[in-house]
Order: sequence, then structure tokens, then C-alpha cells
Amino acid sequence: MSDADAARTAAEAFAERFGRQPEGVWAAPGRVNVIGEHTDYNGGFVLPVALPHTTRAAVARRADGVLALASVQHPGEDVEVPVADLAPGRPGGWAGYPAGVVHALADHAAGGLSVLVDGDVPSGAGLSSSAALSCSVALAVRDLLGLDLDADALVDVARRAENDFVGAPTGVLDQSASVLCTAGHALFFDTRDGTREQVPLDLAAAGLALLVVDTGTTHDHAEGGYRDRRRECEEAAARLGVPLLREVDDVTALDALDDGTPEGAVRLRRARHVVTEDARVLEVVAALREDADPRAVGPVLTAGHVSLRDDFEVSVPLVDACVDAALAAGAHGARMVGGGFGGSVVALVDAAAVDAVGAAVTERFAREAAPAPRTFVVVPSAGARRLA
Repeated sequence: MSDADAARTAAEAFAERFGRQPEGVWAAPGRVNVIGEHTDYNGGFVLPVALPHTTRAAVARRADGVLALASVQHPGEDVEVPVADLAPGRPGGWAGYPAGVVHALADHAAGGLSVLVDGDVPSGAGLSSSAALSCSVALAVRDLLGLDLDADALVDVARRAENDFVGAPTGVLDQSASVLCTAGHALFFDTRDGTREQVPLDLAAAGLALLVVDTGTTHDHAEGGYRDRRRECEEAAARLGVPLLREVDDVTALDALDDGTPEGAVRLRRARHVVTEDARVLEVVAALREDADPRAVGPVLTAGHVSLRDDFEVSVPLVDACVDAALAAGAHGARMVGGGFGGSVVALVDAAAVDAVGAAVTERFAREAAPAPRTFVVVPSAGARRLA
């Protein structure tokens, strides 16, 4: 869907719900990470691209102090709450993400807002649908209220909405990708100091494509294993005497974590993934900077999946089967993306082989008695922006 069509559709839905036209429509994309998983909250490196899929927020100011929220994707789940009554966890569900943004900016948004969201970022697929939602609303509130917030401040507002209001312990990767990515580039981002570089990524020129497979196995960052992994990384860093695992660049230094206990062995595996994943990000960026054949990064992606599967233990059998099927069908590399425990797989494939790899994965899902996956090719796209 073009930006113009997306803006028109969101504005029409807003008018139907609220009986007036919005004052504008803003969009923010989901993201897929080329490499660099679970490194962001450890102060490490990431390399995402923005999806062409976005969440759109049609917004208008109110004068009654109420935040009114509606979603095309969540019919019948509208929320109306006084801005002054917003508090972490209230409201919950999908509405918690835009409410968290408004809560973070409540001093400016006290007059109230009407917000209608629409979008096509797959939910629960490891493609940052929640960040796209938070970032689209954050950009809308900034522009509509004339707030002096640069891109880094917007990222922080969206992150706080997820971390502090919703209670999802994400790092800063998702929000940074949604706000900062540019079309035709991957974002090389140092989450420790915020430095970034737009690295050209024209896979089509090399006859390649990034194929995303949404396995249909959903996850929820606010629950379960993601929070455990973050705690285990923090414990590993503390035992190594460093503030963040990013400070460790020699994997042999991690041997000190193995104290002969099961817990020590777990901390070693978690830290080893983070340290080696940072190295993989640097390896991929170096290859892209040198204009090397991008096919060379395929094995690095696959190594990242093995690390996520074995050391970080965040994959699931259907995701592993998807990776195996893609590689067997000729993908140069494949790995899970996102927080894990379900979600999506990204595969680096020859452009001419996209259909064949997709068919092979679909066939494998049928053998696993799983519903057919959704597949699509990702072209590095633009970050958050105003549509109308």
C-alpha cells in the first residue's frame, strides 16, 4: 500500500470512529534485523532494516482531557481514559503502547487526544509491531503538539512506553530501527553510545533478496523467557565485573563464568551468545562496507541462529525447521529474528530462488502439520514519517 493510500484509509477510519477528520496521519515501520539479536540491552551492536510494513496513527487534539484510542486491528476494544488517570498497566493490551507514549508526554498532552491506529506489521512475529505502534504515536504527538524532541528523544519516549508502562523489558533496538532507518540502507547502531551509520544495502543489485518467513508462532515480550534472558545477561556481566557484556571482546574471558554449577553454565552460554553476536555484526558490516559479495554474509547469519538456538536457547522447533528447510533449498544463510520463542525467520536467498525457497519452507510446514507460513521479501525502507 502506498503512503497516500495508507494515509487515506487511516483518515477514513478515524472519521468513521470519531465523527471528524484527523489533524494528521503518521507512520512508523516494523523492522527485521539482518544480524545482532539480544545485543541491544547488553550495550552491543545491531544491524536492522526497516520493513515496508507500517503502523499508521491518525490523531487529533481534544479539549476534554481524555485519551481516546481505537484500532482497526482490534475492533470492539476501544479505550477512553482521562490523561490524568494513565498509569503503568492501565490501560493494558494493545492500548498500553500508545497510552504509554501519552503518559510519557502527559505534561504536554493534558488536553487529550483521539488516536486511531491501523497497520500491516505482523503482530507477535518478531518484527517489532509494538515498536511501530509506539513510534508512530510518539511522532504524531511530537508533531501535533510542536514538542522539541529530536530523533533520539523520540526513541526514548517509545522505549519508556514499552519498558515502564507496558512492562516489556526490550532494549532500544526496535524503537531505534523504527525511527532512524532510511530507505536502501541497514542501520549500524551502537546501542552503548548511540552512534550510527547508514550502511548501503542493495541486495537486488547483487541478485539477492531478504526473504522473511512469519512462522505463525507468536510471542509476548512482556512475559516469560525474554525477561529471564535479560536477567541472566545482567548477572553474567556483574560476575565478570563489567557494567555490560559489550565490554567483553575476548570470548575466552567468559570461562570464569563456569563455576561448576548449572547456573554458571547457563550464564556462560548466554554471555557467549552476546559476545559472539557482537562480533558477527562487525563482520557483516565490514563485508558490506567493502562492497564484498553479500552472499559471504550468509554463513554468518546461520551461525547467529545456531548461537540463538544453542547458547541463548530462544528458538523453537518450528523456527528451527524453517531455517533448516530454507538452507536445504539453497538459501545462503538463515536465522530466527526478534526476541525468540516463536516469530519469524530471515533468509538470504538468490532473487531467482525466492519462490523455490518459499515453497520448500511451506512444504516443510505441511510435514510438521503446521499452518502455511506467510512469506515476503524485505526491501530496506524508510523510518517513521508523517504521511498527511
